[in-house]
Amino acid sequence: MVQVPSSVVAASGLVGGYGVARWTRKRQLGGVVLAVAGAAAAQQWRERAGGKAAGALSVAYVAAFAGSHPLAKKVGAWPAVFGAAGAVALASWAVADRRG
Repeated sequence: MVQVPSSVVAASGLVGGYGVARWTRKRQLGGVVLAVAGAAAAQQWRERAGGKAAGALSVAYVAAFAGSHPLAKKVGAWPAVFGAAGAVALASWAVADRRG
């Protein structure tokens, strides 16, 4: 069975979480998407790169989510979300996916 790279899971969680929250008008549903994808990515990070790397990438995931909010005021919501997702995907690939 082919496993989806953790970089894709993490980026999808950020983009999908925002999309669900926006289109359903229920922030809690977006939060569920964000949390489930983050937990799945963290599990992959731990398996592929170890606990310290998983912790650092999890902090980056949450920081990207939080940082996209003030960034959205300057560049717009979707560009901020895509920028945050891209940054997390790049970090995830560099730390965990590149080796596999």
